[in-house]
Amino acid sequence: MPPETHDDDLIDALGQTAFTTMGALTGLAADAGLSLTQLRVLAILRDRRLRMSDLAEYLGLEKSTMTGLVARAERKELLARVANAQDARAVDVVLTDQGRAVADALGVALREALLPFTAQLPAVDRRALTDLLRRMLP
Repeated sequence: MPPETHDDDLIDALGQTAFTTMGALTGLAADAGLSLTQLRVLAILRDRRLRMSDLAEYLGLEKSTMTGLVARAERKELLARVANAQDARAVDVVLTDQGRAVADALGVALREALLPFTAQLPAVDRRALTDLLRRMLP
C-alpha cells in the first residue's frame, strides 16, 4: 500500500475520533447549560490561573469576546476575575468553588462517556495511544 493510503487512513481515523470526542463534549456542555467554549475554559482553568489576555490567546478569541464569555460565566458564578499579583494592570481568571465543582463533574462525565471506546483496547495499546497522542500535540 502506498504511504499516502496509510496517511489517509490515519487522517480518517483521527477525524472520526475527533467527531466522537466533540460529540461527547458538546452533549456534556449542553447538559450543563454551557457553551462548548465555556466548557473549554473550565477545563483549562482546572489546574491553573491565567491572565485574561493569555486565556483569550490560548482559545484564539478576541479580548472583547473573552470579556463577554467571562462575564456570562461570572453571572453563573463559575468564574471570577481577580487582580494579577505581579502586574496591577492585568486581570486573572479563576474558577470559583462552584466552577471547580462543575469542572470536576464534567471531567467525570467525559471519562464515563469516552471510557467505553478506550476500554476496547488492551492496556498496553492504551498507554501507546496516550504516548502517541501527546507527542502529536503542540
